[in-house]
Amino acid sequence: MNEFIVIIPSRLSSTRLKEKALLDLNGKSLIERVYLRAIQSNAKEVFIATDSKKIEDHVKNFSPNVILTSKEHESGTDRVHECAEKLNISDDMVIVNVQGDEPFIDPETINKTADIIFKNKNASVGSACTLFKDNDFNDPNNVKVYLSDSNRAINFLRNVDPIDLSKNKAKYFQHVGIYSYNYETLSTFVSLPRSKNEISESLEQLRFLDNEHEIYLVEIEELSIGIDTETDYKKALKILNNND
Repeated sequence: MNEFIVIIPSRLSSTRLKEKALLDLNGKSLIERVYLRAIQSNAKEVFIATDSKKIEDHVKNFSPNVILTSKEHESGTDRVHECAEKLNISDDMVIVNVQGDEPFIDPETINKTADIIFKNKNASVGSACTLFKDNDFNDPNNVKVYLSDSNRAINFLRNVDPIDLSKNKAKYFQHVGIYSYNYETLSTFVSLPRSKNEISESLEQLRFLDNEHEIYLVEIEELSIGIDTETDYKKALKILNNND
């Protein structure tokens, strides 16, 4: 049986929304909403990795699976690695890194992202993408991934050269920030220095490509709403008011 775990990184401080992880979304916090979606996947277990005692105490109200990590991490990936290290998992255990601000993440997206590692022997890393809506393409906050015919990531970038876009628009997709890898690959990644392209684009997944780790993606039908701004928060509340 192909077993995997989910680790959700969650930090207390956030630039645009104060204590975002603890925001109330119709009676449940943001981080609880993400957790409840993740446990609907086929994951063997779901863990939350946090730098905050406040978040740790909150999570214990709905799950014992919370790991307190260092406050010094530069990224959620580093936090996921520390959590996995503390869990003492095997090198070949597959981990799905689910962002802590995705209260509507489709459990099937988690399953499909994990399956990339199980089914594709060339894949060091799995991720997901979706078709762009035209009005979203020019926003540098919407990361583009350029795919090969076999759904291998050739590049990730924020802005696309107009000439290249006119020739290859069908190969550009919107990247979805979910990742799968085994523990050994994750450990290798966090030990590598930040790459030139990673720094230039502020996209840590480029460190994988720059070090010859192949990333394969699954295409999903629709992008779930992440919560980064007050506008996102209001949109999420509206969705929940219509569905809860």
